[in-house]
Amino acid sequence: MTPWERPVGTGEERGGPLIITEDERLLDDLLRLCAAAGALPEVAHGLPARRGDWEAPPLVIVGADCAPRMRGAGRRAGVILTGRDADDPAVLRLAVALGAERVLALPDGERWLAGRIADAVEGVGPPALTVGVLGGCGGAGASTLAGALAVTAARTGRRTLLVDGDPLGGGLDVLLGGEKEKGLRWPAFAESRGRVASGALAESLPRLHSLRVLSWDRGSDVTIPPPAMRAVMAAARRRGGVVVVDLPRRVDAAVTEALAQVDMGLLLVPTELRAVAAAQRVAAGVQRVLGDLRVVARGAPGRHGHGLPPDEIARLMELPLAGEVPWEAGLLADLSRGVPPGAQMRGPLARFCTAFWERLTDSRCDGGGMPSDTGSGPVGVSGRGTGAGAGAAGPVVAPMASRPVGRGGGQA
Repeated sequence: MTPWERPVGTGEERGGPLIITEDERLLDDLLRLCAAAGALPEVAHGLPARRGDWEAPPLVIVGADCAPRMRGAGRRAGVILTGRDADDPAVLRLAVALGAERVLALPDGERWLAGRIADAVEGVGPPALTVGVLGGCGGAGASTLAGALAVTAARTGRRTLLVDGDPLGGGLDVLLGGEKEKGLRWPAFAESRGRVASGALAESLPRLHSLRVLSWDRGSDVTIPPPAMRAVMAAARRRGGVVVVDLPRRVDAAVTEALAQVDMGLLLVPTELRAVAAAQRVAAGVQRVLGDLRVVARGAPGRHGHGLPPDEIARLMELPLAGEVPWEAGLLADLSRGVPPGAQMRGPLARFCTAFWERLTDSRCDGGGMPSDTGSGPVGVSGRGTGAGAGAAGPVVAPMASRPVGRGGGQA
């Protein structure tokens, strides 16, 4: 078949870009980039006859060969002019006349354009509020807290994704009673590189208790390559809503990639001196990457005043206190019966998680963070830390021959 007879978009697919070109080689390249971005485009050879067909697509990619025919098109956002030479003065003049946001040369700009196509198809909204949970010592209950935070977020209507970043933790799908649920696990993403489509990621994962869970299978492969962690976490954040990550105490290359995209870290520390000593070592490694790390004190059974007070733990750790989770006597029995953590709405764990999300969301809506708190409630986000990877969820921009086009008759 000729390029013009290829089966592409029918017009019914949501969010497909519009490609306008008669250059067969250019069209082949653009169709390949759309496929890589998970987008199904429509192809035209000139200005669409119906005005809505020009304005409706989230992105329009115009080949330099067809640009002269587009002079009558109305101005709209999201127009890319592409060809083989971004420095050609004639092409730049056409881009200004068309109101294009960028002149892009291929193949140098392929990586940027694939990301731009994916952004247009997925939609660009606020990134997910991402919380990482770590245990200050072995057996602190970090996985249980991470699961409870995710279950609570989903129960209160938030779009939620729970990521199991600890390959030796036994599996969060098991914790939530969904080890037999169909869906992909971490080994399926081990070769992921670059950009992963956020919608496709979520749809491929098991759905448990109204949230999506990325966990481990029962195989022997227990490594997450750093590029795979980076790609998956970026896709999870682009989806928006809430992402909760259960992290191990060691900080290796993959954990560093995860921490780079975390807004706030919660370090769960039992109220005993040895736990504090162990947690100080964990915190030292985490703080090299994450700027916003907070302590959650975990109560012990029958403490009766013998444990360390939460505010004393925070003082010893030299970290803000995010609150205390009192001991919940029936929690282990509930988990053994398949009841997910945080499901008992009147229990101490669920109350902590509910208050945490309420105050964290309020602090975001107020446009800033909340001051550190020594009470039982959590503190709010104080902003991305120095290692929080601002912008990591956005499109990947590689060096390329491209020119952003100014509005005043020349290039910007």
